[in-house]
Amino acid sequence: MSRENGRSEVGVEASGTGEQLALIREAVREKKADRAKPRTWRGAELAAELPVARVLVDKGLVHLDRYFDYAVPAAMDAEAQPGVRVRVRFGAGEKGGRREGGKLVSGFIVERVAESEYRGVLAPLAQVLSPERVLSPELLGLCRAVADRYAGTLADVVQLAVPPRRARAEAKPSPPLLAPNPPPEVGSWARYGAGAGFLSALTRGDAPRAVWTALPGATWPQELARAAAAALAGGRGALVVVPDGRAAARVDEALGELIGEGRHVLLTADAGPEERYRRWLAVSRGSVRAVIGTRAAMFAPVADLGLVALWDDGDSSHSDPHAPQPHAREVLIQRSVNERAGFLLGGLNCTVEAAQLVETGWARPLTAEREQVRAAAPLVRTIGEGDEARDAAARAARLPSMAWQVVRDGLTRGPVLVQVPRRGYAPRLACERCRTPARCRACAGPLEAQEAGALACAWCGRAEPDWHCAECGGARLRAQIVGARRTAEELGRAFPAVPVRTSGRDHVLTTVPGAPALVVSTPGAEPVAEGDGYAAALLLDGWALLGRPDLRAGEEALRRWLGAAALVRGQAAGGTVAVIAEPTLRPVQALVRWDPVGHAVRELAERAELGFPPVSRMASVAGRGEDVAELLRTAELPPGAEVLGPVPLPVPDAGRPRRPGDPPPGEEWERALVRVRPGQGAALAAALKAARAARLVKREGEAVRVRIDPPDLG
Repeated sequence: MSRENGRSEVGVEASGTGEQLALIREAVREKKADRAKPRTWRGAELAAELPVARVLVDKGLVHLDRYFDYAVPAAMDAEAQPGVRVRVRFGAGEKGGRREGGKLVSGFIVERVAESEYRGVLAPLAQVLSPERVLSPELLGLCRAVADRYAGTLADVVQLAVPPRRARAEAKPSPPLLAPNPPPEVGSWARYGAGAGFLSALTRGDAPRAVWTALPGATWPQELARAAAAALAGGRGALVVVPDGRAAARVDEALGELIGEGRHVLLTADAGPEERYRRWLAVSRGSVRAVIGTRAAMFAPVADLGLVALWDDGDSSHSDPHAPQPHAREVLIQRSVNERAGFLLGGLNCTVEAAQLVETGWARPLTAEREQVRAAAPLVRTIGEGDEARDAAARAARLPSMAWQVVRDGLTRGPVLVQVPRRGYAPRLACERCRTPARCRACAGPLEAQEAGALACAWCGRAEPDWHCAECGGARLRAQIVGARRTAEELGRAFPAVPVRTSGRDHVLTTVPGAPALVVSTPGAEPVAEGDGYAAALLLDGWALLGRPDLRAGEEALRRWLGAAALVRGQAAGGTVAVIAEPTLRPVQALVRWDPVGHAVRELAERAELGFPPVSRMASVAGRGEDVAELLRTAELPPGAEVLGPVPLPVPDAGRPRRPGDPPPGEEWERALVRVRPGQGAALAAALKAARAARLVKREGEAVRVRIDPPDLG
């Protein structure tokens, strides 16, 4: 029942004559129609139908996380459709019945409506940048869900999802959609009990969900490609996300061999902005239904999605560093639910989050029998830190005798991989007895060994002629972590007739020949050995990985070890891996048994007992101490929410590049953790987002950074 001037139409009809009633009702209709029309800037002629455009303005401020209404001029009616990019005046004021001022900003039209709830003067769209509909309703809904989950803004997520415009790429048409490829053969998926059934379900158009623990070896790119080809054969789309460009290139090559050219695209930064946008447009226009890419491809607008696949979800590359810092695993889970697509989470390792998906019944395990694992995995030998080098050659290489023997024997049959936990040349020093890092007494900077064995601070240059450990009083030092270049030099002196290759940050090798050689690599940069793979591998300084102050230290160490060991030949072919770490530790035993799933299940049980993620949901709130305290005081947190801290954040090392989340230079920040029970994650994100918005509106204090499910919990 509508009301006008405090009197209902029903009341008028009951008391007035028929002629009076008609006149009054006509006046009411005219007034409503007049009020529904957007009053526009300088009387511009409006679109005849749906003259109001709701625009998502490219402003990532949390208190502006909503749509803004603009009038659609008649001249822009045809092009100003939902999903296109526009330019609008934002922040304009109303003066004398007109909208004036404001800056030109970019945005997206999300819908066209007949009238606006805003009663003032609507400014018109300033420009339609392109008629290309790049923000589809499906992509908009996904971005909204991701923003809500991570307490972020829709504009920030859309900026991650839609690449910057390249006019020349838009001007070129995309090729026509090719007919579906035939179903692929089962191939190496036959090694997994439910592998053939998973591929068949994808081809039928079903939506199976699986957590896949891949067997060691170099076949996983082909297996990912077969899963994508199975979805395409059923007439649906496929999306495969991998950690880096090298992995993407391997899957791209495998899928091209299976289905031919023109049916899929590769979305990585290596292609360049214009070429990458051209490929993205082919996907958005429906010309291509399969995408292989790195993290940003998780938002690729694949039509009729039938499969989303993620490889190695424990890799930190899958966590976007830009606000609101979504993780590819959670985005693809959301897409699987929204678009009723199949889901495949694969890796040589198994994360705690993957184990939880299986435990809750959301996904099914996809694993091989133990006989298959034993046949494919190399022999793993453990070497404790206390083992000594009993001969001169082993001492020269800084290796225990057993490790040196593994390297020497492996070199008689092929290349040997040496994994070093850190890159660089200059070693960091630590107490030999208790492993406490050696610090400068003046500025607490790290000590380095100079010429002739002298010690000096790497920050202030102060000499330390008489260093003693502040924890245990020890006077002997050891190299805390020796870099790849230093290790390569020492191994080169120990094996003078053997070529030595390095792979790391500055120069990453993709492959190495199958001839005998030493390949020294940092984690994640290990090249694939041609032929049968490496004859042996040596995993150095395991204590450095396991001793990191991080909740995921054990899981991350196992993931890195498995990634290197999987490149070694199977035990039947004589492949051997030596890991220098305490043999009794759980991750070391999981490597010896090649049982990443068992390790993840036990980790999940411990975290459930202690109330740690992913069993609980957690948020990090960081900023100046007074700002953190005020935000937590005003936030309407869910019942039972537990606030841990705040505690001071460590000051970043001088000279290190700033990372997302680091405090501004010269500021001392604190961090508090907020923990809630399962099922309260959405309420926690909404409460923190509302509290941040209220502070911005009131302009109280400095900004506070909020991150949902932070990966770097100590």
